[in-house]
Amino acid sequence: MAGKKSKKEKRRQRRYRVAVEGFRSVLHILILVLVVLLIAAAGRRAYRFGYDVFYEVSAEEAPGRDVTVTIPEYPTASEIGHILKDAGLIEDVWVFVAQERLSAYHDKIKPGTYTLNTSQKPTEMLAVLGAEEEDDAS
Repeated sequence: MAGKKSKKEKRRQRRYRVAVEGFRSVLHILILVLVVLLIAAAGRRAYRFGYDVFYEVSAEEAPGRDVTVTIPEYPTASEIGHILKDAGLIEDVWVFVAQERLSAYHDKIKPGTYTLNTSQKPTEMLAVLGAEEEDDAS
């Protein structure tokens, strides 16, 4: 009778299988909840990034303060963003990079020394940094 299982043994194995399946179900639910929370957090972060890009805010309220910055030759938008952030003119480099890419001044920023104000919005700063030089021949 070594090959036959007793009722007690069968019941114990059935309980074990039910417990394992229950654990798997709980684990699947926890993973699903985690995925939903991660998607919600990513969505919230993406919304906030988009909001910051399109709803421009200045670093400080008017009248702000004047800050002098120097833009080097052939700067990337990221380098300019870091210069402006270090000077206290913007709050987020990557928001500025997106704003520069979406602006009319994309790849048109000129090297030089500029005086900007902390109450200026990023597009106002981009207009100063990318302004065409006026001819003195008039």
